[in-house]
Amino acid sequence: MAIKIVAKNKKAFHDYHIDATYEAGMVLSGPEVKSLRAGKANLRDGYVKIDSRGEVMLYNVHISMYSFATQNPNEPLRVRKLLLHHREIKKLIGKLNEKGLALIPLKIYFIENGKAKIELGLARGKREYDKRATLKEQQSKREIQREMRHDKV
Repeated sequence: MAIKIVAKNKKAFHDYHIDATYEAGMVLSGPEVKSLRAGKANLRDGYVKIDSRGEVMLYNVHISMYSFATQNPNEPLRVRKLLLHHREIKKLIGKLNEKGLALIPLKIYFIENGKAKIELGLARGKREYDKRATLKEQQSKREIQREMRHDKV
């Protein structure tokens, strides 16, 4: 299955431990879909909440206005509804009631049939020393890869 990734939230992996991921559909207008196809989205400050009616809503995700839209241009930061199965929503409500867990968007992508999907992560915040440990680990992996590359040449 070929997917086309539109936007990634790289900062999320730095700031959070991702416990589980969920795939959700998005309710979008026509110009928003065209803007996503052009790669004009930013997930950095986005978050997800479940309202009192049990609907999953996406907040603070910036999808730029499509420049060629003439009829009804989209508002870039509007609240968007996400589509999940009822049992997944119930499971998420139970998990989000735990202290320190949040639901954040990780990436937006298109699947083969042209539908836009969003990957959500059930995240637990990292402490400062966790972030430092992660950075040290990444740097050591990079150095090992670099040394292995130089040894081959």
